[in-house]
Amino acid sequence: MRIIPAIDIIDGKCVRLSQGDYNQKTVYNEDPLEVAKEFEANGIKYLHLVDLDGAKSAHVVNWKVLERIASQTGLQVDFGGGVKTDADITTVFESGAKQVTGGSIAVKDAETFAGWIEKYGSDKIILGADAKDGMIATHGWLESSELEVVKFINEWNKKGIEYVICTDISKDGMLAGTSNELYKEILSQPLAPSSGRGISLIASGGVAVANDLHLLQELGCEGAIVGKAFYEGRITFKELQEFV
Repeated sequence: MRIIPAIDIIDGKCVRLSQGDYNQKTVYNEDPLEVAKEFEANGIKYLHLVDLDGAKSAHVVNWKVLERIASQTGLQVDFGGGVKTDADITTVFESGAKQVTGGSIAVKDAETFAGWIEKYGSDKIILGADAKDGMIATHGWLESSELEVVKFINEWNKKGIEYVICTDISKDGMLAGTSNELYKEILSQPLAPSSGRGISLIASGGVAVANDLHLLQELGCEGAIVGKAFYEGRITFKELQEFV
């Protein structure tokens, strides 16, 4: 299972929110590049970079942070937050992202998102499925929808999506354990008939201790995103290196 540390960006700084609440913000470092270099120095190969300003304003804002990290480290960066237009996704890939995560766009403009899968390939585009009470939430988790998360993921799998980051908003930043029942249900779904391919599920939200990561690995998750637990010293680099 891949370990994918998260760096969330507001005003160019590395922050964490609790349950997606912009009013519950903790700044962990003024310079995200410094954080990224520390991950790389400890054997980490992947990074989940989230433009929270972009998610809120519905267009990419912090692409220069991405550019600095991508050009000054060897980390494989997936980028999400505010990627809404063809111009946005072009900017993100040109700034050095290896993958792009689309969440709100997959709900609000499915045609454009489907076009990205076709243009860039299923290895480059990640579906961001953010769940609140089993339903999809959008726009930096500020809006809810009537879409059931498991059904939503299934429909996109049929359209060619392979990689999915699923975040249970109620768990995110709370250090209270992960949504294993939800992940189990997602992973138990039948393969997409068109491709015969299942979901490569990346779990996000709630990781508190290293054992949470072992449980996610046992479930069959392809990756796990680690944020607050690492920043607050509940998980060490040595524990993360067991998976690297």
